[in-house]
Amino acid sequence: MNEKNTGFEIKAEQRQSWISIAMVWAGGMICVPCLMVGGVLSGGGLSLPQIIISILIGYGMICAYMIFIGMQACDTGLPVAVMAEGALGKQGARYIISLLLVIACIGWFGIQSATCGTAFASMLASILGMSAPSGAMTAACSIVWGAIMLITACAGFKGLKWLNYVAVPLLVIVCLYGIIAGIISHNGGAAIAAYAPEQSAGLVFGISMTVASFALGGVISADYCRFAKSRSDVVKSSIAGVIPAGLFMLLTGAVMSIVTGQYDISAILASLGVPVIGLIALVLATWTTNVTNAYSGGLALSNLLGFDESKFTITTGIAGAIGTLLAAFGLLNAFQGFLSLMSALIPPLAGVVIADYWVVCKGNKENFKQNSGFSFPGVAAFTIGALAACITGGTFASFPGLVETVPFLNLPFFVGPVNGIVLSLAVYIILKKSNKNQ
Repeated sequence: MNEKNTGFEIKAEQRQSWISIAMVWAGGMICVPCLMVGGVLSGGGLSLPQIIISILIGYGMICAYMIFIGMQACDTGLPVAVMAEGALGKQGARYIISLLLVIACIGWFGIQSATCGTAFASMLASILGMSAPSGAMTAACSIVWGAIMLITACAGFKGLKWLNYVAVPLLVIVCLYGIIAGIISHNGGAAIAAYAPEQSAGLVFGISMTVASFALGGVISADYCRFAKSRSDVVKSSIAGVIPAGLFMLLTGAVMSIVTGQYDISAILASLGVPVIGLIALVLATWTTNVTNAYSGGLALSNLLGFDESKFTITTGIAGAIGTLLAAFGLLNAFQGFLSLMSALIPPLAGVVIADYWVVCKGNKENFKQNSGFSFPGVAAFTIGALAACITGGTFASFPGLVETVPFLNLPFFVGPVNGIVLSLAVYIILKKSNKNQ
């Protein structure tokens, strides 16, 4: 059944320059988690050349699948939760994919809001001469910053665009200042020259960590690439927005970890006597990343509830408000493992979406159709890919006692999300060819 969804398509006048989209990706990459991954890579004993190679290969893999998803979004004007109706059917996309995206995006929005609120509360406590912020102060700061981030997300793509136009250059300058000042104050040149780890966790470890840092972002790329004017703009915005910013941030985290023993630029700046600049960097880095969580969460919630994009502001407000309240009351700490599971389950969606549009539909918008009900090939292929991603990526190992009880749930191999994408793509093609009526 060929259904036309008229509630989400992007009109010609809404299209944006590829630079605007690239800035959104750069803003998403410039964040504390990326610095942390860089610190983990150096902590894993990878040499600087190995770190660089791992980053380039890892983000190259992400760009490869996000470009295919992004070009489909550019062709159709649809967000990923709606595009998935082609492979999984309307009900499959609505009740499986949209639900997973809503949970993951709301959860991570809350965690980022809590991170920002906690740091801001600590700074206020220091200014006020308090030894530590009270729980009420931390909760209040989390709510305030969650609300500010949410307002930006509710403004839609234009809000994201202008935020990143301002924040990204400023963050790059602050990070460069942190690197240079940190190296000078800690005799970093000697530390970097002497850095020669005896044991390395290897390139596969480095690639896995790099992919994990943006695997979810690569899948929801459709939500932003649908604003692109052409397929070539999708390619340019993805490569220019992800790889340079990702390389810069992960290398920054790695170098800072080698020189100072910690990866967090805001903490390093505070130790250098400029805590306000450090706080600004942390707030902006969290802000530019977090608005994408609320934006994509709002789109997925609209689809889950059966609304069109005219209700986007309402659903984004609901998604962000839930995440902010969870953050304020400290409830997210108990769910981080669960949120990691949600984030690991989503990347294989890229496999079925790519297979449906680029193999079955031959990359032609006219052949693409949004199917009704649950489409067995898509649901089955996605389920198989998601399980493979979790099993080979070590996701289940974060759940105490689970792997010990069921050992085959942890069989590390290459890069979990990539394994899931490739397997779901292959299974979908096989199932579609074996049943032409699906």
